[in-house]
Amino acid sequence: MTAAARVLTLVLFFALAGTMAARAAEDEPPAPGPGRGSETSGLPLPRFASLRAGEVNVRTGPGVQYPVDWVFQRQGLPVEIIAEYRTWRKIRDWQGTQGWVHQSLLAGKRTVIVIGGMRTLHAKPEPDAKAVAQLEA
Repeated sequence: MTAAARVLTLVLFFALAGTMAARAAEDEPPAPGPGRGSETSGLPLPRFASLRAGEVNVRTGPGVQYPVDWVFQRQGLPVEIIAEYRTWRKIRDWQGTQGWVHQSLLAGKRTVIVIGGMRTLHAKPEPDAKAVAQLEA
């Protein structure tokens, strides 16, 4: 291989590597932090929401180019929104499972899951607070 061919090979290699790095940076969500402009909703994080649809694809990243990791099949399931990237929300369910869903599949309505038998819902988070409801799993 001549010196000119080696130089050309190196130039092409670095050009390709730079292009791939720029493309990867476009696909990655930005690091959390203030001042990201229109990249977020501006609402506080974390916050609670629920699933709007009866079937919600949860993806490994914020976009349709990322594979579906699993599918929630329960409308109204409570989730915690822990990150945002454009129109995508990273959510965590009550068991700690995380993934990305489109904002249109989430509702601002807060819901609950009752685990175990009968539970008492109090008006305030105090032991002597008035009971307002009995909840059953």
